[in-house]
Amino acid sequence: MFEISLSKYELQKYVQHQLNNFYPDNRFLNEDKFKNSIDEALERAQYCFQHISLSAYHRDGTTYFNHLHADQYTIFLWFLSNSIWNKFEDSELSAKLFNLNKTLNGFLCMYDAKLPDIFLVVHGNGIVLGKATYSDFLVCYQGSTVGAIDGKYPKLGKGVALAPDSSIIGNCSVGNLVTIGNQSLLRNTSIDDRSLYYRHTKTGEHIVQPTETPWAQTFFNVPIL
Repeated sequence: MFEISLSKYELQKYVQHQLNNFYPDNRFLNEDKFKNSIDEALERAQYCFQHISLSAYHRDGTTYFNHLHADQYTIFLWFLSNSIWNKFEDSELSAKLFNLNKTLNGFLCMYDAKLPDIFLVVHGNGIVLGKATYSDFLVCYQGSTVGAIDGKYPKLGKGVALAPDSSIIGNCSVGNLVTIGNQSLLRNTSIDDRSLYYRHTKTGEHIVQPTETPWAQTFFNVPIL
């Protein structure tokens, strides 16, 4: 079961009004294309949200999408931009949705990136996700970044969690159930499964240590591995 705070028609018009208000270029949307993509984006959102344990994603035992919940709307808008690109290769409409997500939510992830089916945005402002290799159960907090160095992007395993203002950039292979701590920079470095990588608050030194309690697991209601 899946419940949304607006009907599909109301949600479609809601997004259209936002696009037309922010980008009043009089280039009107193809209604059939847009409706088809809304349906697919909602299916993807339902699948993603049903795995999240946070109470805001469920109501009376039903997976719930609230269009006024900023993090939920961020994820939905990215699914919508990506669905439109995958189905129709409509770069103009996909770019408008990318820009809308950037404007409203401070979320920067291109519509042709390959985010996983299950991921979570928390306090999403300032998140930048490049065209890396991602896996399910990704968690991204505000200010986190995944990017390239000299065209080489990271590869992330399942259950990677990025704490506020953390970064993974360059030729990094990040294992499963890895936590990147606050203000930590992982650059051209690989990390084994079940590790905590953090920046010492006094010395600034970056430290790696094993952990049996992966942070990402606390956000999901099924075992990550």
